[in-house]
Amino acid sequence: MRRHLAAPALLLPLALLLSACSGASSASTSSAGSGGGTDGKGSLTLNVGDQKGGAEAVLRAAGELDDLKYKIRWSTFTSGPPLLEAVNAKAVDIGAVGNTPPVFAAGANSKISVVAATHGTAAGEAILVPNDSPLKKPGDLKGKSVAVAQGSSAHYQLIASLKEAGLGLKDVKVKYLQPADALAAFTSGKVDAWSVWDPYTSQVLQGKQGRVLTDGDGLVNGLNFQVAAPDALKDKRKSAAVDDYLRRLRKAQDWVYDHPEAWAKVWAKDTGLPYEVALAAVKRSNGTRVPVAVDKNVITSEQEIADTFTDQKLIPRRIDFGDFVDTRFNGDLPPSTSKPRTYDKES
Repeated sequence: MRRHLAAPALLLPLALLLSACSGASSASTSSAGSGGGTDGKGSLTLNVGDQKGGAEAVLRAAGELDDLKYKIRWSTFTSGPPLLEAVNAKAVDIGAVGNTPPVFAAGANSKISVVAATHGTAAGEAILVPNDSPLKKPGDLKGKSVAVAQGSSAHYQLIASLKEAGLGLKDVKVKYLQPADALAAFTSGKVDAWSVWDPYTSQVLQGKQGRVLTDGDGLVNGLNFQVAAPDALKDKRKSAAVDDYLRRLRKAQDWVYDHPEAWAKVWAKDTGLPYEVALAAVKRSNGTRVPVAVDKNVITSEQEIADTFTDQKLIPRRIDFGDFVDTRFNGDLPPSTSKPRTYDKES
């Protein structure tokens, strides 16, 4: 395995990759899955929103698309916000997003229902600085420039990290940049720090382009969600398909944890990530996820995020996040406070 990657080879693929955590996107949606085709058979079609290297890739790799009694029509999105716009418009029945897009969708009074959650480590949510930076702790960010995607999970992590250090956003020079632009600004020295998520964190670390000043463990909730259209859940047959789909996703997540190298190869091929970056991200955060119940702790945690962004005037109105949650698929899942899985430090 190569220990050092040339910067262009490492940085270029990820410049094209946007995450579910992103708070904004100007890109449009497109059909996916063999030209917008379907998986499975039967008269019922479940319309699923996805992202590169997302649900379709992991379900296929884990063998969980076999013997479907309904069809799945996949649509690919660049990030969580446009996916939730499609859910609101009833163009998509269900899709996966990070912990922040549902808050902004709720603030816009979108018709969405959070129906499932996974809890993972927040080590991939990090504030990065160049290797030779004099900054040693979050308090050192005062007066410095920090790149972050506005309204993203990294945005919330930045606010939380500053608050813990006795600072606020007003104490730093915030540069609102989407990942591709932020990456360029960071590697060229135009910003002092970058608040971001995996796989960008792993990309910078594997490329020896920077180090972690602080990460999100203990500061952000580490939750990802499956979000459905309320009208789809009112249809008994489609609701049953959603239930089956969620069960398959849970099995696929277990497969990812047990087969990190196999999943990293699939993820790298699907997204253009270098394998070394993909594997590092799987072991740092992607593979650590545990399916958990959408419970009171989820609602409380997301409410805190919503209130924070409302106070920052990034959400136009106060919301009750519990109004956008549907707990019917919780079953016997463990509570959302369950610890994420971890890999051996040396692996």
